[in-house]
Amino acid sequence: MKVILKQDVAKLGSLGDEVEVKRGYARNFLIPQGYAVFLTRDNKKQVEHQRQLLAKERADAISKATVMAEQLENTEIVFTMKSGESGKLFGSVTLKHIHDALTAQGIEIERKRLHLAAPLKTLGSHNLLVKLHTEVSANLEIKVTAEALEEEPEVEASEEVAEEE
Repeated sequence: MKVILKQDVAKLGSLGDEVEVKRGYARNFLIPQGYAVFLTRDNKKQVEHQRQLLAKERADAISKATVMAEQLENTEIVFTMKSGESGKLFGSVTLKHIHDALTAQGIEIERKRLHLAAPLKTLGSHNLLVKLHTEVSANLEIKVTAEALEEEPEVEASEEVAEEE
């Protein structure tokens, strides 16, 4: 049975595609869920009109995502964390921390768009992939630096040793 897809369906096709599927799949799933309609001349015209409107919306979304990508790539986030001598953090930098830092800088982005394989647990510079659209992604640079250690206790200890001598 031939149907026209009204929206993208995984492993089947995208909006406006004419696909051949089994009758049961079309009648029991695709059509009741609103994913497809029967292949008729009127339905074909309607779906083509939807496709044109969607093309405009996608172009607008891509242009907005491109602007956001440029803004993100020019942004640098610095976290100052406590760490050991080997450069390992006493804790970690998570997506929540990164999202909060971006929001504090005035960049509004959904947290699900940030892709971090694992929380950051070492000092240094790290790259974070931000998927803004299916066709647009950006790399965000995150720097993790060590907190300055307090020098005062060591100074006091050396003064005490000098006074005893």
